[in-house]
Amino acid sequence: MSQPQPRRTIRELPDVLISQIAAGEVIERPASVVRELVDNALDAGARHITLRLLGGGIRLISVEDDGCGIPVEELPVALKRHATSKIVSLEDLESVATMGFRGEALAAVNSVSEMSLLSRTEGAATAFLLDGQTGEVRPAARAVGTTVEVKELFFSTPARRHFLKSENTELAHCIEAVRRHALVRSEVSFAIWHEGKIVEQWRSHPGEAGWNQRLADVLGEDFVASSVNIDFRSGPVHVRGRAGTPDAARARADQQFAYVNGRFVRDKVITHGARSAYEDVLHGQRQPVYVLYLQMDPTRVDVNVHPTKIEVRFRDSREVHQAMRHAIERALAVPRAQLLTGANTNLPQSKLDPDAAASFLGPTPSAPATQSTWSQRGMAFGSDQSNRSDHDPAKAMADLKALWGQTDQIQERTPSWTPSSDKAPATLSQNENAAQEWPLGRAIAQLQGVYVLAENSQGLIVVDMHAAHERIVYERLKQQLDTTRITSQPLLIPASFAATPQEIATAENCAEVLQQLGLEVSALSAKTLAVRAVPTSLAQGDAVELARSVLAELAQHDAATVVQRAQNEILATMACHGAVRANRKLTLDEMNALLRQMEATERSDQCNHGRPTWRQVSMRELDALFLRGR
Repeated sequence: MSQPQPRRTIRELPDVLISQIAAGEVIERPASVVRELVDNALDAGARHITLRLLGGGIRLISVEDDGCGIPVEELPVALKRHATSKIVSLEDLESVATMGFRGEALAAVNSVSEMSLLSRTEGAATAFLLDGQTGEVRPAARAVGTTVEVKELFFSTPARRHFLKSENTELAHCIEAVRRHALVRSEVSFAIWHEGKIVEQWRSHPGEAGWNQRLADVLGEDFVASSVNIDFRSGPVHVRGRAGTPDAARARADQQFAYVNGRFVRDKVITHGARSAYEDVLHGQRQPVYVLYLQMDPTRVDVNVHPTKIEVRFRDSREVHQAMRHAIERALAVPRAQLLTGANTNLPQSKLDPDAAASFLGPTPSAPATQSTWSQRGMAFGSDQSNRSDHDPAKAMADLKALWGQTDQIQERTPSWTPSSDKAPATLSQNENAAQEWPLGRAIAQLQGVYVLAENSQGLIVVDMHAAHERIVYERLKQQLDTTRITSQPLLIPASFAATPQEIATAENCAEVLQQLGLEVSALSAKTLAVRAVPTSLAQGDAVELARSVLAELAQHDAATVVQRAQNEILATMACHGAVRANRKLTLDEMNALLRQMEATERSDQCNHGRPTWRQVSMRELDALFLRGR
């Protein structure tokens, strides 16, 4: 048995120890110091910021800026705990518009390092240098702005220094801290030096065009080329930025940057909202890439959650989650094929009739089975083009109408509908020049009954016909479901289950949201919930498991996509079985109809499982294969 500890006297801690304890929350590693000092430089209005490091930031961190500077009489105050120029009242705290505001960083850094502060204001005859250890202030030479030097980080707390990683690792974290600032402040130039050598430099690029250039400078030209622009408003939330296409997804979530009112944050609501927008276009566990900026009233977001200021709390998490999700969904909905040639604004206006447009949308339940055999028309190498399948419009329409009579080749049926003629995508124009304007081009052949080959102005298009048609059918099914309200089906016998206190509280607080999702969940007792109704489309599933999943998501993110995800899984299965099968021989007209449907279908670049549906092979790539021009 351990002996009882003798009672200790309650006493106040010394200021130095208080600052060192606070430093443990604010300063984790050299990158934390870099983040805080760059925050202060930006708040001072700096347009040029230079970071100099030695030993990965462990031996030296120096941040130089050309901001407004600090008056000499305020220099000693700047190093005191909870001393700041950013806020003076509770009202200021509730609507923070600056990067820094807590007044802890400089005091915390000074308590665990050898720190000096050199600054000069506009109109001052000279700069002044403050020694953080002695408090001595003396004149020095410097242009307008501020330089903060931090030497031998954690020298006074050796245990903390042992937790630091290698110099290269700490350097990488410091560079990442500056990158996060560079992505949101394109009008500011940044330079990073290590051991006397420049390792990163991003020049200033003001304006909207400059912002795109900054993204290319920091994340690479490939990111800009493989991402789509976002500009979306939903109530008080404005979402801007760029979201990577599904093809640009990575194995790790290392290129996901989210900002709230210019501040880089890590927030589960934002991350979940973004991820949910990619649910049916990403393959496996791939992670999306994005740089997103949320603008909203500062009073609707609390940034005073953690000393590092990297976490936030929203007044209405649901509106943020929905805004984030819808912003990315809408941006990704535009097929990439429409962006190849800019043809989405100048497409030929010829239309298919409704029956022809329906050829790749699935058969009606009563479609008669036929025994006709399909084969691809031979390629004509002579000058006589009179035997081309697209030369006779009547023959082309007959082929299209007959295609889905092959009901014996489809094991399961998708629900049928007839598209209106004003929305039916156009078929290949009789004018060859107009045909070249189609983003996915003109079908020329079918390969092994699996791939459709097409020619466009850039070269060769290869289409996985089953994957492409699967997405077309899937999106039509989703549109049909979206036009109807989620209906509930009462359970004959309510499904009860033992619930946690959090599940019970969530069910009570989110009863209205649950109803919108087609669920009715109520308390039977203090520890039991009962599921009394479920969405009609999910009536055959596990009601308890569905309710638990929805409640868990609501508790964590204040928004649930479980019901929609479950419904989409059913639709995806229907679409997969209803899509044209491999080894199905198609005529050129049928292939062209598929291409036109792809150009008009949202998210047609990926199938329901996240696999690509088509690939472009440029003439340059083809020339390289055959060593042309060498």
